[in-house]
Formats: sequence, structure tokens, C-alpha cells
Amino acid sequence: MTGWNREYLKHKGEYLELFDKSMQKEQESNVEFLENKLKLLTGRKYAVACSNGTDALHFALRSLNIKEGDEVLTTNFSWISTASCISMVGATPVFCEIDISSYHMSLDSIKRMYSDKVKAIVYPHLFGNMSDTKEILEFCKEKNIAFIEDAAQSLGASLNGVRAGSIGDISTLSFNANKVVAGIAGGGAILTDDKDKAEIIKKLRRHGNNEMLGYNSKMLLMNAEFINFRLNRIKEWQSKRQEIAKQYDEQLKDYVTIQPRTNGLDHNYHKYVIRLPNKEIRDKLKNILNAKIHYDKPLSENVMYKNIEYRKDKTYGSKIVCDTILTLPIHPYMTQSEIDKIINIIVITLEHKNNKFVNNMKKILGNDLFDKELLKETTEDIYDYIVEKTYQLPEYIEDVPFKNKTKLKIAFNKFYENLTRNTR
Repeated sequence: MTGWNREYLKHKGEYLELFDKSMQKEQESNVEFLENKLKLLTGRKYAVACSNGTDALHFALRSLNIKEGDEVLTTNFSWISTASCISMVGATPVFCEIDISSYHMSLDSIKRMYSDKVKAIVYPHLFGNMSDTKEILEFCKEKNIAFIEDAAQSLGASLNGVRAGSIGDISTLSFNANKVVAGIAGGGAILTDDKDKAEIIKKLRRHGNNEMLGYNSKMLLMNAEFINFRLNRIKEWQSKRQEIAKQYDEQLKDYVTIQPRTNGLDHNYHKYVIRLPNKEIRDKLKNILNAKIHYDKPLSENVMYKNIEYRKDKTYGSKIVCDTILTLPIHPYMTQSEIDKIINIIVITLEHKNNKFVNNMKKILGNDLFDKELLKETTEDIYDYIVEKTYQLPEYIEDVPFKNKTKLKIAFNKFYENLTRNTR
């Protein structure tokens, strides 16, 4: 649920005009206009567009001459390409533990897993969140380790004025269809302040300019135009995502584990994730909501690593998160009723037997509370109001005198059915 179709329909005229304009130009044209905008957004000196975020990470490692015999530290909790790119260049991924509250790499684990073979670290900012990397950067400098910031999910985010895409030796971006800013055919970019590395990456994306082994990873003009168009709306969309996240936070904080808010953080909410008490409850809610899980297993547990060399720390925290995390729908074009529905489903599901709302209604109406036959009956507005108010404030009904219990029971059944429709 990305809102892709709704966003297109809202801007359909502009997209058709952009399509017409782009189709009248050579598709292998210069895309520096997009690269220049990315430099402005991140504060980097150089930006190189490419076909996708996976290539961006791969080229970052190649530009640093990471190769067979080297080791690269990374997280054990992320999307697969965060780690697979390390194996692509022949190096050995070293999977580190995460901080269970931020889901980002733990400095303690990084220090534990360091060896003389380590030449770089790939550090992803997950879900649009950012963490303070100052101490990790200092460790990298001390050990002469290159820091690659995987900012695929965090474009537009910042922490205390430090922008995603501006940290370390090289940063990478993704414009995959599920990102806050997406291309119509994916896309990626590499950001750096090092001119020599930028020149190497430019060659790599275009068959190595016949000077080195390279790849066909050009970004075509039309895709660049669409990304550029959407970048103009990044602040508007981010603000809307933050509004939705605030509602989730406020309504769900007493029921699930939400991501803590860090002072100075401008979160882009690429994903809104919660954690449940256990895997059974998480899986039940996943099925009810038709939601997704990011991510359902630590990277090292993927089948491919049965045949690929790696090292890893004890990553119990990563495993706990994988078993309990759930991603809720979030995009700038969600309606209020959709947001309310998701919140209500979660609350009702988690409260089920010990629901204060239901229990307080039982105090007045008795244990024989549910009766589907009453859904056909009518009641009065005042009873609808009492039930809705009781849902918001469970103790409310204890202080309200009323005469007709039957009408109150009708109102309750109608309200509860509406609340839980399509959830069972």
C-alpha cells in the first residue's frame, strides 16, 4: 500500500505532460539536472545516478577497491541488498547485532566483530529513521575503515541538522517503487565528496568506459524526470507521513512497541513499524491487516548464505525483532477512515478478551452482549453517542444514567460490527 495510484491520479495531467516532453528527447540524455538536485538535498559535492539502489551499493564498494579477502561490517537486520553487494565484490560480510530500539547497528557489536581484514562498514538507516553515527564514524577513522551510508530508505530525513545522504565516505540512495520518492523504473544514486571516487562510479555505470570491467546501469531521461518531479514534493509528502505516524504513535503506544522519537529527528516514515508481544500475535495481526513484515528473518538466515562465506555476532536482538515486527500502511494519500480502521483493528485484536470497552459495557448490559440479530434494529442518536464515547473513554458509561438497555445494546452491536468489519 504505497498510494502510487492515488498520487498518479492527482497529478495525472502533469505526468502526461512530462511523458510527452520526455518522449521527444533522447532517453540516454544527460541527467545532471537530477544529480544537481540530489547534491542540493544532501549537501554532497558529487552525485551519480544509476539504475537502482543495489547497483549504487555495489559501485560504492567497487570504488573503494573492496575485494576478495576483505571483510565488510554490516547489520544482520535489513533488506538483502545491504549485504549481498558485499558478496558481489568477493568480500566477506560480517553481520553485526542491532540496537533493539532503533533497529540500527550496535557500536558494541561493531567493535566485537572488527578484525584486521575489515575495510569498510555498510550502515543502513532503516525505515526513514536516523541514529547518531558520531561514535561509529570516530571508530572507523581510528581503524581506517570506510563508512558507506546506505540511505536508501531515509532520503529527506535528518538528525540534528545532519541530512541522510551526507554521512561518511559514500552514501547511496534508492528510488525503488516503494520508496518515499520513487522512479517509474526504480533508480539509484551514489553521493560522495571525493571527486576520484565519483569519476570511478561514473565509469562503472557505463561499461567501465572500456577502461575497467563495468556495467550497464544508466538512468534513462524519463525516469530521471519523474524522480525530479517527485522530489519537488518530498517535504509535503514527508509532512503528511509524519501526521499519520503521530496518530499511530498516540493511539497505539499503550498496546504495542513503537519507535521512540529522538529529539532533533526529522523522520521520513518510509515505513511505520511496530513490535508485538510475540510472533503468534504478530502473525495474526499481519493476516487480519494484510500487512507486511520488514524483515522476517536476520540476513544471515537467508538460504543464499548456506553457500556464501560470512561471519556474524550473536544477534539475538535481530531475531527477536524479526519475530515481532510489523509494518503498518503509511503513505501521503491515506484517508482518515483508513487510518482509523487500522488503529481500531489493532486495538480490538489486542484487547479481545480483556477489552476495557467490552468489559465496561458488560457491567451495564450483562455477559450476553453480542447479538447479530440486533444489527437489523434501529436506535437513537443518544445511544450511538454513549457507545462511541465509552469506546474513547471506557469509564464514561459508569457515570451515565440511561433508561433503555435494549437500545444501548443495539447501538453497541452496530458500533462493534462497524469497528471490526472485515477483521475476522
